[in-house]
Amino acid sequence: MAKNESIRKPNVKNLRSHALNSTKKKQKLNLQVVTLDNGEKVKLSAKEIRNMKKDTL
Repeated sequence: MAKNESIRKPNVKNLRSHALNSTKKKQKLNLQVVTLDNGEKVKLSAKEIRNMKKDTL
């Protein structure tokens, strides 16, 4: 099982209807399972994975 190593949190935003009712909505992260060089499997967001690949180039 992969460990969740992501440091990011879901976004919380307000939804507003035409009747001006307001409710909270969570935008969840795009979590992916990635195998690191040492063979460990971790869950990271797609944005974190993209930044890791940019740093190694």
